Amino acid sequence: MGSMGRVHDAGGSVNGDAAHAAMDGAWRPSVRMVMHAMAQNQRRASSSSASLATTSALPSAAPQWVAMSPAEAAQTVQVSAPAPAQKPLSKVVQFSTAGLGGIMGWILCHPFNTVAIRMNLSGGNDSFPTFTRNIVRNEGVLTLYKGLSAGILRQVFYATSRFGLFEVFRDQLAKYRETDLLSRLIVGVASGGAAAFISCPAEVSLVRMSNDASLPLDQRRKYTSVLNAATRIVSEEGVSTFWRGSAPFVMRCMLVGATQVGTYDQFKQTYAGLGVKQGSLSNVFYASMSAGLLYSIITMPFETAKNKMSSQKKDPVSGTLPYRSTFQTISTVARAEGTMALWKGFLPYYGRCGSHTVLMFIFVEQLREAYRSHFME
Repeated sequence: MGSMGRVHDAGGSVNGDAAHAAMDGAWRPSVRMVMHAMAQNQRRASSSSASLATTSALPSAAPQWVAMSPAEAAQTVQVSAPAPAQKPLSKVVQFSTAGLGGIMGWILCHPFNTVAIRMNLSGGNDSFPTFTRNIVRNEGVLTLYKGLSAGILRQVFYATSRFGLFEVFRDQLAKYRETDLLSRLIVGVASGGAAAFISCPAEVSLVRMSNDASLPLDQRRKYTSVLNAATRIVSEEGVSTFWRGSAPFVMRCMLVGATQVGTYDQFKQTYAGLGVKQGSLSNVFYASMSAGLLYSIITMPFETAKNKMSSQKKDPVSGTLPYRSTFQTISTVARAEGTMALWKGFLPYYGRCGSHTVLMFIFVEQLREAYRSHFME
């Protein structure tokens, strides 16, 4: 009995060990699976915590990364990648689109220029609408387009060189310092002054042709075209006459370069920061309107001095010219007619400057966009 019990116990023990072994063999894969799942969950939780810590340290504008499959991650990276920078335009395209944009804008706003010059040089005090209505009634609507050929020629030299040189100077200066507002103002002054000096002959012809109809019959020069005006000025008064009044014109254009082209470039960036898409029609319109108003207010006294000096004639008795320098002209006009006379004809002047600023920059941007889409893709 004892032997058998011991055998039974031994047998029971053997059979129990076998049963435990069988059970352990059966459960071991399941335990391994559970442990593997728990480890996987722990790794996911750790990864999620690290991800949350990382994203919480980023600015609010940064993309919020979440766990995703490799395919989803690749697609997200592809979508979130920044748009490639536009290829730079050649210097020829920069200058030619600047000139064409200036010409196209000028054709539409030339009547404002005619009224502005004649109103600025007149001795009357009529309002802008009354003055314009009298011109059209007495001389016909086409009178508003007198001097258009000189205006177009002026844009060929002035707009082309001013806007084109601005971009060239700006890009060169960017190699040495950040392109900020001060850089743009410096570059605008330099490009505006250079463009003015180049286009002085066309400017003198434009002022004279636009104002000729307002002179008494015996004082009219009766130029038939810009070429006729240029050749007669050279033969009758000398080449230096083209640069008579160049000082106020150059000073005005230096201010225009800074306050129109320079601030336009800055206003575009400013409005883009306010949510108006950079380079969009709205962005160009807002920036050019702001730049046009600013530069019209600042440059009007120099425009008045330029008009006076460009259209003056020598005194028949003394043989001297009444206006000899920029600031002498400004002070003479202010003393004789009052300070506000320096802004006489401001509304048509702003109509010219504001509308031309808007139209020119819109045309330039659209011409360049058309060039990129048709010839650079």
